[in-house]
This record gives sequence, structure tokens and C-alpha cells, in this order.
Amino acid sequence: MTSSDSARERILDAATRLFAALGYDGTSTRMIAEAAGLNVATVAYHVGGKRDLYLAVMERAHMAERAILSDAIAQVEDADGLLMLLDRYVDFCAENPEVPALWMHRWLSDAADVAHLEATYIRPLLEMVAAVARKVVSDDVDIEYVIWTVVWCTHGFGSGGVLDADGTRRGLDDPRELARFRAHVRRLVATAIGLPARAA
Repeated sequence: MTSSDSARERILDAATRLFAALGYDGTSTRMIAEAAGLNVATVAYHVGGKRDLYLAVMERAHMAERAILSDAIAQVEDADGLLMLLDRYVDFCAENPEVPALWMHRWLSDAADVAHLEATYIRPLLEMVAAVARKVVSDDVDIEYVIWTVVWCTHGFGSGGVLDADGTRRGLDDPRELARFRAHVRRLVATAIGLPARAA
């Protein structure tokens, strides 16, 4: 990796963390530059302005998610394989919590002036998963709503978690709660697609 590539990756890492934490509207280019240990001019040279940074961050997040889903989809041979696909998605979100956080901000009308990302990134992934699912589940299953239910639950759990007995939030970074969440979503999906409920 060249020094230019290294600087770009450092900038994108910083931008990803800030956009995931504060949203596009709450993050400035100066904040990104400071987090990357660079000046604004250097950030602009390597990536561009704030909108360019955001587009690069969202593209990188999409490519990572697409790679995981494509690999998992290639292994789906039956309805049970959809539970494996679910596991891979939950694992991805747990290992890359900034990705669901980026999309959660968009659900709250963050970066409203960047309107094409859902059609460019979300819709193709939804259709990719739906296409393989329709091959292995009955026609009466509303597979799009099953997929959206997984997305809503996983993103919501990643953002808000659950409260323990002491009122502490536990989420994707808590192994015990992650296991409970995975088992719960598996049961939801298994029921929706007509499989016996199976825990992780």
C-alpha cells in the first residue's frame, strides 16, 4: 500500500467512525481531518469534500456487506441455508457495527440531500437475498418483509440493544446478548419461512 493509499484509508476510517457516531449532518470535514491526524487540505486532496467522503464511506460499507452476503448466498441450498445466511449477516453487523449505524442515521433523515444510496446499494442487496430465498421457500411467504424484519431488528438491536436488570444497555458487543438476539431472530425467520424453530 502506498503512502497515498494509506492516507486515504486513514481518512475513510476516521470518516466512517464519525458518520456512524454523529451522522453526516453532525460531522464536519474539519472533525474528520482532526480524527485522521491530518489537515483539511490533505483530506480534500486524497478524498475530496464532505459529500465525497460520505459517498466513499457508504460505497466501502456496501462493498464489504455485499461481499459477505454474496459468499453466504452462494452456499444456500435449502431453507435451512437461509438461517446460515442470517447468521452471516448478524455476524457482519456485530463485527462492523458502523455499517448498520450509518444506515440508521439515514433512516432518521440524515444526509437527506444524498438521495440515491438506497436505490444504489440497499435495493440490489435486498433483491439478491430475495431471489435465493424464493427458490427455497413457499410462494405464500412475503420474503421481502422477512428480510426487512431481520434488517430492522438487527439495526435496532445494534443501536439500542436491550436493558439488563441494572438498566445497562447490552447490544452487539455483548456476547451473551448477541447469542440471545441471534437465537430469537432465527426463531422469527424459521417461523416465517415454515421451518421448525432452531436456536443458534
